[in-house]
Amino acid sequence: MQRREFFKVVAGVGAVIVAPSLITTDLRADDGRLYKTYNKVQLVDAKGNPILASKLLEEENYIFNYPYVGVSSFLIALPEKTETDVTLKSESGEEYIWKGGIGKKGNIVAYSSICSHQMTHVHKNESFISYQKKGQKTMACKQTGVMVCGSHLSAYDANKGCKVISGPAPQPLASIVLEHHDDDTLWAVGVLGSDKFHEFFKAFKSELKEQYGGARKAKKKVKETAQVVTLAEFTKDIIQY
Repeated sequence: MQRREFFKVVAGVGAVIVAPSLITTDLRADDGRLYKTYNKVQLVDAKGNPILASKLLEEENYIFNYPYVGVSSFLIALPEKTETDVTLKSESGEEYIWKGGIGKKGNIVAYSSICSHQMTHVHKNESFISYQKKGQKTMACKQTGVMVCGSHLSAYDANKGCKVISGPAPQPLASIVLEHHDDDTLWAVGVLGSDKFHEFFKAFKSELKEQYGGARKAKKKVKETAQVVTLAEFTKDIIQY
């Protein structure tokens, strides 16, 4: 089993190494990591078959709902190995460490779709936020191969933990922490960084009722499995600038 995220919690003169799926609360450790565990969930396709890391198409926008039923997240196999041990900072000034991509190539990443500026997110009718391929020009910045929110042209570096490159976004997208097992399966286990989940549920009650039958249902934590589809299958209209 490959576990890309491990956390050292300093306690007195000793140190304890803790796997992500064993942490049950927010972790703000002395070594600068901000993490919260959720249910350990296997990523599967529409037929319930396990998603295999080696079968993901590079630079395809995949979507799965995690850690809550009403919160969509991106899954992306980048065209190259990501940076590692990237220091990021939340809007409130807390620093944390993004360890990098997973998989044999170290190129698989996952991020919450909720933009940290004004919570633009993937909607079933349209999506203003997505990963834009290398070589695909964007109005948000000169760099390509980035996550872009078309609402106000915030750009995030998917290769560096979705660090903000340009635009009004005040912090990186929250990272979904993944595990890659020896059988090539993928599992979501938690969220790294400062998320916008509380504000999201409060701001989009009517939308959540329309899409998921109410905020209460949308707030249920995903259990056991999360279905992965392409962004084109999830939403009717992909809007990119």
